[in-house]
Order: sequence, then structure tokens, then C-alpha cells
Amino acid sequence: MVKVQVSTNELVAGRYRLLEGVHHEEGREGWHGQDVESERPVTLTRSRLPAHLREEAELRTAVRITRESEALGLVCPGRVSVVIDVVEDKDFLWTVTARPEGVPLSALLGHGPVDYVRAARIGLGVLDVLGAAHQEGITHGDLSPGQVWVEERGGVTVAGFGLMGANASPRVTAPSYASPEQARGEGGGPATDLWALGAIMYEMVEGRPAIRDRGGLEATFRAVERLPIRAPLSAGPLSPAIQGLLRRDPVERVPESVVREALTRILKAELDEDSMPTETLPVFRDLDAPPARRVWGKVPLSRPVLLGGALAVTVVCFAGLTAAGGLSERGTSASGPASSPKGSATPSPTPSASPSSTVAQQAPSTSPSPTSSSSASASPSPSHTLTDDPPTGFFRYTAPQGFSVALPKGWKPVRTESSADGSYRVTLGASGDPRTLVVTYSTQLTSDPVAVWREVDTSLRGDSIAYERLGDIRAVTYQGYKGADMEWLSTNDGVRERTFGRGYLIGDHEGFSLRWTTPAADWDTAADRAALTTFLRTFKGGSQ
Repeated sequence: MVKVQVSTNELVAGRYRLLEGVHHEEGREGWHGQDVESERPVTLTRSRLPAHLREEAELRTAVRITRESEALGLVCPGRVSVVIDVVEDKDFLWTVTARPEGVPLSALLGHGPVDYVRAARIGLGVLDVLGAAHQEGITHGDLSPGQVWVEERGGVTVAGFGLMGANASPRVTAPSYASPEQARGEGGGPATDLWALGAIMYEMVEGRPAIRDRGGLEATFRAVERLPIRAPLSAGPLSPAIQGLLRRDPVERVPESVVREALTRILKAELDEDSMPTETLPVFRDLDAPPARRVWGKVPLSRPVLLGGALAVTVVCFAGLTAAGGLSERGTSASGPASSPKGSATPSPTPSASPSSTVAQQAPSTSPSPTSSSSASASPSPSHTLTDDPPTGFFRYTAPQGFSVALPKGWKPVRTESSADGSYRVTLGASGDPRTLVVTYSTQLTSDPVAVWREVDTSLRGDSIAYERLGDIRAVTYQGYKGADMEWLSTNDGVRERTFGRGYLIGDHEGFSLRWTTPAADWDTAADRAALTTFLRTFKGGSQ
């Protein structure tokens, strides 16, 4: 392996001419090129050099990378870019391969999303290569769209094997496709490759990455580790597989064999007249454990998903769905439990509030201009006594989970989700009514409700459409407990919505959050103001 200085006007290692840039990712660039000695076309990839390779003998690095890619080339002929040369360039490493057929997936994604059938076909091709590598004891560890080449007829070639070397090596390229364990510096194994595959398929169907690049390794790694992922809206029957691959705990990611069967059946179903599977897809068991951090509105949830009459799949939602629009239904904000007391609010099914409890509440302000961020400053309203007597037009609803609240007549639960630790989220509303109330409960929360909402604010800022926080996050006292309020605007299915959120603690790490979402244009109507006031006045949570 030769150390070289290279520019686009020079030969790499005095032998390879750069002709055309074909992809660019954080820490990695690729070119079509030519071997001037043999005059054959090649592809050159310049990757940031991991620290462990800087310490490794140059010849050893070159031999290991070429041998690893050659071994996989024998197992998956024509489906792995076999490295023919390795060149060191300061803090970067060039790998030279024969030019693959097709184009990098990153270039394909530049033209917008693809339908879920094509995404399944590409995903299955990548999974076959990964599976073969894992059987050989080889982990890619650096997978991204720039490392996947797609042929016009659907064939797939995977590049980049061997660069990471050891499973415990930190990732230094394309950080937005790193798994949470990689983002934490823990390295990774086969489950890390499965996460990257899930992130790639997510981007294929949604037209946007699951986690956006934040402009640097550390910032992006923090986003991967902490930010929620909005549930895919365009994945169709591919959604369970994607969400199963994107489970934050590597032990609980859906196995390769289960994902392969799911993708295969989707492709077989495409051949049927009705384009629906005639058999049941494999069950994605509810294995989700609480994520490392949690905020009001982030919780691992399981729900049944019906994909046609004969298709029933149990799918676990991401451990951190975005609070605004994280689920496919309007106004279903997530909230959830965590293995660390820093994070979110998830509800617990043990409500026992006394009717005589006093509510010291702050109601949100009524701003005549719901689109102005400077207009939302809450003002205290008089205390109210909790009562079981609902006002006119409302009825007392008691949930199976144990909480109760006065709801507008005709309202009912439209979605109920829960996790194994007792956390849950219930979305309340009515058909044809654009308004929703989301009740969530969490068991692992920080002791500062304002700090919890700050994390929500950061998450929404990165993942919501046209997000705008209204005013400051405000500390409040609610039913005698520490709490905090936050209001924001976002756009959902083309509708500008306004959300008021109140979270409060009922114990060291337990708490509830209430989220009221309504079209922004209706925020100051008498009906909407009466609804929010009633919710805050009549809500009875658990363990109170």
C-alpha cells in the first residue's frame, strides 16, 4: 500500500485516473476512473481512515481488505465489489474495484422515492449479500446508499467490505446510517448491518433519510442515538420489515431470515392479480425494550397491522417516533418509557386520582395569530376542582388503562398502543373530527419537566414539517405536581396544526403528558378552547 497525495488532476498512486464523481457522503467519495496501465474501467472510493487502520501496518490493512472482499466475491459472485488495490492518502484510504454494473443507490435516491416493491427487491439483494457475509463471520459495518450499486434490471452489488475490519471499530463515514450502538461507540456486529439496511429501505420509500446528516460525525451520532424516527408513510406492506430492522436494541432487531421471508412474499405478491400476499407474513414479535433515552412523546409501541384480509403482522413501532406526525395518523404523538430516567413521559395503568384533588393549572394563551411564535405565552387560570360531572356536550370516559377524562360526545379511542413495561399511548378523537387528544404515560423520566420538553423541541425541529415552537417552555404546577407546557405549530398532510402539550410528573420517574392538536385556524374558536379547558380540568391519571 503506497502513501500518495492526490488531486482530481493527478493519477491516484500514479496509476488510476479519476474521470467522474459518482457519489458523495460524509467521509466518503466515489469516482469512476481508469487504470492507465491496463486501460480497464475501475471505481475508486476515498474513505476517511478509521483510527484503528492508522495504527495498523499498511501492508496488513491492504492484504486484509483485499482478502476479505475476495472471499465474499467467491461466495457471492458478481454481487460484491472485489477490491483490487488499496492506497493510503494521509487520513483517507482509497479502495479500487472493477467498475460495478449500474449506479450507486445514492444517485438513484437523488431522483426521489421508489415504490415499496422496488425497495423490497433492492433490499432483498442487499440482504442476501449481508447474510452470506455474516455466515462467513464478516460484518460490513459501513453500509450506506453509496456502497450499494443498483442495476437497471434490479441486480445489486455491495461495496465497502473490509474497511471497518474489527466489529468493535468506530464508524467514521456516512454516520446517518450508523446504528445506535455504533453511535455510542460500542462497535457492532451483524445487527449493525441490519439497522443500516432498514435505514436504507426507509429512505428508498420515504424519499428522505430516517436520520438526517447533521453536518459532522458527533452531531449526527447524537441524532442517531437520541432522536425519534417518524414512522414510514409510504412503505405499505414493507413497513413492518423496516420498523423491525430499526429497533434500537440490537438484540431485538428482526432476524435476517424473517426479513428475507417478508421481502420475498412482498415480491411474490406483486405477481398476483390483486398484488396482495396470499399467506401470512412472518410474525415480528414484540421484543422491543425501552430505549436508552426518552422524552414526552417517545415510547416503544406495539400494534397489529392488517395488510389485506389474509395478512396480519405484529409490528413494533420505533423506540422513538416523532412527537408530531410520527405515526401515519393525524395528531398521534408518541410518548414513551426509557431505560434511563432522562427522556419522556409514558403513562402507567394505575389511575387513582381523588375527585377532591385540586388542579392548579395554567391554560395556554389565546393568541389571535396562531402562526406567530411570539404570541404564545401562557397565563395562569383559576384553580378548578376535579369532578366527575362533565360539562354539557361532554361525557366522562374511563380508559381500560385506568385514566379518565371528559371527552366531547362521539369521541372514543382511535388508536391504542403499549409497550411491555406498562407504558402506553392512547389517541382520542372522532371520525371526521380533525382534532385529537393524546394521553401518554412514561416510567423513566428526568426530574425536570422543562428539560423533557426541550428534548421534544429538539426532536420536532429536526423531523417535523414546518415546525415552529410558540413562546417559551413554561414550568407549571398541575394537580399538585411539577409539570411543564409547550406549544408548537407543524404541518400534517398539508394542514397547519397547533399543538398544546402538558407533561407532569407523578413520581420520581413517572409521568403523564396530554397533547391537544387542532387545525391552527380553529385554535381560538369557542369549541376548541372549551375542549382544552375541559381536558385539563377533568383529566385523572394513574398513581395519583
